[in-house]
Amino acid sequence: MGISNLDRSAHERRPWNVGSLVGAKRPLKPRDVWAIRFFLDEHGRTRDRALFDLAIDSKLRGCDVIKLKIGDVVSGGSIRNRATVVQQKTGRPVQFELMTDCRKSLLAWLERRGGSLDDFVFPSRVNDLQHLSTRQYARLVDEWVSAIGLNAREFGTHSLRRTKASLIYKTTGNLRAVQILLGHSKIENTIRYLGVDIEDALTLAERTEI
Repeated sequence: MGISNLDRSAHERRPWNVGSLVGAKRPLKPRDVWAIRFFLDEHGRTRDRALFDLAIDSKLRGCDVIKLKIGDVVSGGSIRNRATVVQQKTGRPVQFELMTDCRKSLLAWLERRGGSLDDFVFPSRVNDLQHLSTRQYARLVDEWVSAIGLNAREFGTHSLRRTKASLIYKTTGNLRAVQILLGHSKIENTIRYLGVDIEDALTLAERTEI
């Protein structure tokens, strides 16, 4: 049911997203990634450094990052080089790599955190048996990007998911590889996700001579 133009109260209502930037959040640049890491290390934010590194390497949605359990990233007392999780949104398994920096920061956090393989890597502040909430994760990301001088309204938890995927695409031009890493069922989703357009296609073509 629509709202009549004669309804005076309708003209006083403000859209829920007024003043907000809508649309896809920007990925971080490599210099931004290192700036955030420096900030977190400088302030002794062991948990946040592990959360940030894991979000970047895993390329998972925020809802999947916060639900990771210690057993997902640890095997035989060591941090895994690769891990596999089932995505909440799609129900499809996706693999991801854990690079040296990520393994190091995860180990430092888990040694401090303790817990069993069935415990969440990042527990809630309110209840150790529950995981960090998506709202708290989003607040942390806002804090991190603001700390290095970026506009928090332009970035979000999805920025961390897009960061490495965007870099891989720009470096290789391999959409299929990015599709697999993100766990997309259709390559069209990956194209839209990365914002691939004719300029990208022409740039890749110009790199190739016959």
